[in-house]
Amino acid sequence: MTDAVPMVLVHGTRFSAGQWSVQLASLRDEFPVVAVDLPGHGERAAQPWSLSAATEIIAAAVDSLGRGPALVVGHSLGGYAALEFARLSPHRLRGLVLAGASASTRGLRALPYRWVAGLVPRVDADRLTRWNDRLLRRLYSRDVVEATIRSGYAFHTLPAAWGEVLGRFDASAMRHVKAPVLILNGEKDSVFRAGEEDFARAHPNARVELIPRARHLANFDDPEAFTDAVRRFARELPAVD
Repeated sequence: MTDAVPMVLVHGTRFSAGQWSVQLASLRDEFPVVAVDLPGHGERAAQPWSLSAATEIIAAAVDSLGRGPALVVGHSLGGYAALEFARLSPHRLRGLVLAGASASTRGLRALPYRWVAGLVPRVDADRLTRWNDRLLRRLYSRDVVEATIRSGYAFHTLPAAWGEVLGRFDASAMRHVKAPVLILNGEKDSVFRAGEEDFARAHPNARVELIPRARHLANFDDPEAFTDAVRRFARELPAVD
C-alpha cells in the first residue's frame, strides 16, 4: 500500500459517511481511504453548514492520511463541495471523481431544487426519516444501506447546503481543477448528469463513465461497478513527484 493513492469519500445530500460503507470495505485493502461527514451531517449534525467548512473538512481528511495529495470522490452535494475544494486546495488534489454532480446549479434548472429546499423544513423530520428508511430498504439490500440509515439524515441542513450550492456551479468550475477527473454517473440519472459533456469538455483531462441502469445513487444501485470504476481510475493516476 506504500504507493497506493489515498482517497477521501464525500457523501451526498442528507446522508453521511455511512453512504460509503460498501466502498470502504472494498477499497481499504488496496488504498488508504476515509469517508467524511460534512458540516451538519452525521457526527457533525450540530455543526452549521458552510461550503468553506466543508472544504476544510475534506482538506483535514486528506492531511490525516499523511500521503500527500488524494483522490477525492464526491457524490451530489459532496461533488460540488469537492469542486470547491479543488479550487481552494489544488495542491491537495491528485484526482477527482464527480458522481451525480455534473449538472449546472445555475439558472432555471435550479428552480425545482430551491423549491424542495424551501419545502423540506415544513415537513415533520420524523415523517421524512420514516419515508427515507422505507424507501432505502425497499430499493436496496440491507448491507448497502444500513449504515446510512443508522447514521440518520440531515434534513435540517438541506436548505442551507443547497441554498449555498444553487447558483454557484456550472461547467466553468472545472477550470479550477488541476488534477484528472472522472465524471461517474448513473445511466438513468437524467437530472444530475445533464451537463456531463459540458463538464468534460471544460477540462483537458476528464472523461465520462456511466454505470448501466443506475440512478442518482449509483453507488447503491450497483456498488460493485461503482467501486470498480473508482479503483480503476485511482490506479491510472500519475505518480506524485
